[in-house]
Amino acid sequence: YHRRYPTVEIRAETFNGSTHVPVPSDSAFLKALLFELRLTDDDIFVEHRDTCTRINHSSVHSVRTEGGDLWPVLAFQKSGLIYACLPLVEDTLEPQPPLLTVCGLSQGLALLLGIVDYLSPSRKNEAEMSTKISQLRNLLIQACPLGTPLNTNIRSLNSSFEDIQEMPTDKNQPAWRSNTYKGKPQVNVCITEKVKCMQYGKRDVVDVWQVYGTVNCKCDIEGSAPNVTLTLNLPTNAPPLQDIVVHHCVTSVHPAMLMSTSAEPLDDSVYNGPYKFPFIPPSDSFNLCYYTSQVPVPPILGCYQLIEEGSQLKITVNLKLHESIKNSFEHCEAQIPFFNRGPIAQLEYKVSYGQLDLSREKSQLVWIIGQKFPKSLEVSLTGTVSFGTAGKEHPTDYICTGNTAYVKLYFRIPDFTLTGCYVDQHSVQIFVPGKPKITTSRELISSNYYIWNSKAPAPMVFKTL
Repeated sequence: YHRRYPTVEIRAETFNGSTHVPVPSDSAFLKALLFELRLTDDDIFVEHRDTCTRINHSSVHSVRTEGGDLWPVLAFQKSGLIYACLPLVEDTLEPQPPLLTVCGLSQGLALLLGIVDYLSPSRKNEAEMSTKISQLRNLLIQACPLGTPLNTNIRSLNSSFEDIQEMPTDKNQPAWRSNTYKGKPQVNVCITEKVKCMQYGKRDVVDVWQVYGTVNCKCDIEGSAPNVTLTLNLPTNAPPLQDIVVHHCVTSVHPAMLMSTSAEPLDDSVYNGPYKFPFIPPSDSFNLCYYTSQVPVPPILGCYQLIEEGSQLKITVNLKLHESIKNSFEHCEAQIPFFNRGPIAQLEYKVSYGQLDLSREKSQLVWIIGQKFPKSLEVSLTGTVSFGTAGKEHPTDYICTGNTAYVKLYFRIPDFTLTGCYVDQHSVQIFVPGKPKITTSRELISSNYYIWNSKAPAPMVFKTL
């Protein structure tokens, strides 16, 4: 599916002046985009695309066409599909303005993510996917009629013109409230924190971990423009929230809230709350804000040792739950893959806690710790592994060769956040008649939580000078 907006192309020509690069035909643009994304001719070295000096750290690309380089092209792959758009730059293109100054990028990303959210549930059903793609034209007429996104929640829109409601007569109703709710007012708030971690078990390499939080809201409230105020709270002496990004429906925030960044060291002047967000909620579920925080310790500390002795591997894994972490998991397991080897032919092991299983393809150990750590908060696994002849179905990896290997943890802790961030039900203010029902929840989820073999070199996220 593709869609062009001639009105936006005319505006681009006016803004960009002599630096303007015309958008080629749809087929030519697709060919150039696939080439830029290395989906065609990926086995051929092309200097302007493949040189080491041109490393793209984002989803913003410069696509080479016959008329010049199109920039910025926002493109990414998700579940076998490519999502792309060309945002308007309201400035000249030489020199290229900083990405943060191109407001069309965030609008385009929000629109593409809305389309992803609309299509992704059908990715395994080809017929349903085709139907949804055929409905995109009608949906985009509502969401982005003249090239400017008005509502990026594609799933909340109606797919046929017959069902499209008339534009609201209330001039105070914002564009993101596509319909009005009738019924008892209720608000659902969920704080989800994801923790990423790289542990190396080496004296000369610093372990790193990061926390990313998302506050999701669903507000079923009557009225064309209801006002809601939500407050995020932190325990005493907890590290402050940083890198806060708010939804466009938020009407005002404390300026210091948006100034705290994890790129700079923490000091006493950093704003540590309370974090108040007054907003007029959209009709459907939305993410009110995102944040990070510099928490002092990762939730689970680990050590992994893998030593090769002849045809066997000797492994030792020790995990310890930090005493400040809630010892109540929905699930917790450690996966221990063995790359570039054959199927596991022989396994001798001893676990102090939990259950050890072998994956179906016999290339990975799955250590199911369960819903609690023991009273000592420590668990261990020791074992000896030998392998058969390798086949095509067994996992390979260009980085994890030899003894370079890792343990990856998967866990979810309900009703807990690593920062301690929470929403007090009594702090949610809704300026509408009636007593609303307010439901709050929170969770901590692992995301790319690696413990590398301390007996071998590993890819470094950060290395001391």
